[in-house]
Amino acid sequence: MSRQWRDVRASTLRTEDEGKEIAVAGWVARRRDHGGLVFVDLRDEGGVLQLVINPANAADAAGVAHELRNEFVIRANGVVARRTPETVNPAMATGEIELQVTDLEIVSRATPLPFQLDEEGVDETLRLRYRWLDLRREKMQRNIRMRAKLISIIRAEMEADGFVDIETPIMAKPTPEGARDFLVPTRLQPGRFFALPQSPQIYKQLLVISGFERYYQIARCFRDEDLRADRLQELTQLDVEIAFPDREYLFALIERTFARIWRELRGVEVETPFPRLTWEEADLRYGSDKPDLRFGLEIEDATDVTRGSQFQVFDKAAAVRFLRVPGELSRAELAKLEEVAKQWGAKGLAYLVYREDGEVASPIAKFLGEGELARFRSDPGTTVLFGVDEPAMVSRVLGALRLHLGRELGLIDAEAQKFLWVTDFPMFEWDAELERWDAVHHPFTRPTDESRALLDTDPGAAKAVAYDLVANGIEIAGGSFRIHEADLQTKVFDLLKISPEEQRVKFGFLLDALAMGAPPHGGIASGMERVLMALLDEPYIRELVAFPKNQAGVDPMSGAPTRVEPAQLRELGLEVKVEDDLSDEGSK
Repeated sequence: MSRQWRDVRASTLRTEDEGKEIAVAGWVARRRDHGGLVFVDLRDEGGVLQLVINPANAADAAGVAHELRNEFVIRANGVVARRTPETVNPAMATGEIELQVTDLEIVSRATPLPFQLDEEGVDETLRLRYRWLDLRREKMQRNIRMRAKLISIIRAEMEADGFVDIETPIMAKPTPEGARDFLVPTRLQPGRFFALPQSPQIYKQLLVISGFERYYQIARCFRDEDLRADRLQELTQLDVEIAFPDREYLFALIERTFARIWRELRGVEVETPFPRLTWEEADLRYGSDKPDLRFGLEIEDATDVTRGSQFQVFDKAAAVRFLRVPGELSRAELAKLEEVAKQWGAKGLAYLVYREDGEVASPIAKFLGEGELARFRSDPGTTVLFGVDEPAMVSRVLGALRLHLGRELGLIDAEAQKFLWVTDFPMFEWDAELERWDAVHHPFTRPTDESRALLDTDPGAAKAVAYDLVANGIEIAGGSFRIHEADLQTKVFDLLKISPEEQRVKFGFLLDALAMGAPPHGGIASGMERVLMALLDEPYIRELVAFPKNQAGVDPMSGAPTRVEPAQLRELGLEVKVEDDLSDEGSK
């Protein structure tokens, strides 16, 4: 017969439980000795309860209490009592009561800890090495539990609209999706490889072609790419696909879902429908396809005004745009901003400083005509910063400066929740190094009806039926309508310099499916970790995953990835040619 460790979770006890004799269990969050009395904060998954051990009433328990250290697992019996008014702790849900312990047992001891749960500034590698300990911290408990609630809401909304949850293969065929594939060798077919899916893109199209008109999945995706603060190699996404797509229906579905998420998990009502900007508008006004609308500081264009300028840098530039920065920036501040601009590719940073007395301070002011100065005229105590180059470079530099200044000058309203649809993305972008077109979203994205003729004459001007959802400057969803005609899909593959032979080898099954009665279809995908970044104002995506890899793609806890025994490699028909110098972290 199994033992009953506790009657209730300690964190659920309240004043109405006063006088009850109860058994509780959990972790020692803190122990305090006050003269003869010992106070222990007992933590379980719901919070903390104060235990009081009085040696006058429970001598044996007091002896055990003196042995306790943080993160010991204990079991205690006792009577629930009200705290005296002066000892009530309003910051705790259990702050009006305590458990007066009669019996105390150490269930499990803890070795000396590599860090304390309330310790600040712990090195990330150390936290990941002891992730089971790190996950006990209040913030990590909140993040992982919030993730579960988020997915529960999404499932409820999808199923309420008749979407069917269908799993797709984890071991699939390598296909170009934008990042490198993780490859999986197989013993049964030596020398051949599966790939872990970067997304279920082709499978979800095939499911809709198969007659499942409303598909969804909470899908695991894998991308062998360099890690950053907002990027993972293993991620989870909501994947949605519908037949006979209606963009307004799809937008309304996603807006309703995210409005509920923000309402229930953040306690904020967000206004729907969300505003929309075309990709071109977002690029011109914010220098970004995922603009943060929690502050202004919009980019303004002056290319027409500067044609014929005596300042030759302006006159010869393909694009001249500028930001009006609130503040009379010093030379030192301007020098720092120039360094930021150069990091993003700028050759320099031209400026005008409008002093409080109305005078203009700038080495370029004397070269500017009346029309130009009138266009740039700003309030006293304002600095105008210029981006001058090819349009794409100007957007990149001023977009980065805008975000930098928003953070540095405290312009971002941290309480605001700003959503935005960005629509009408370019269909293709030119890869100068490879001298060919690349798909901006993916090769299966549909061109707008107006753009189909441009595929033959000017692919760079073609627009796609593609859209992203942005929240507080973070892209949290993206999707498109798909190509459902085999001949149009072949034409796009041709533009991307995928040969007919390669098309058959890599995508023959998709082309065959498109030729056998494929309905119009489209959808959207939303990365759960990115959503949580926006929802929780969390800048580091690894804080939202239970067991992430570090920036080197290594798991410091288990030591993965590790070397494989030669016998297993031989069985797979593999031979390792390059040895790394990484030690197996898990053996430490």
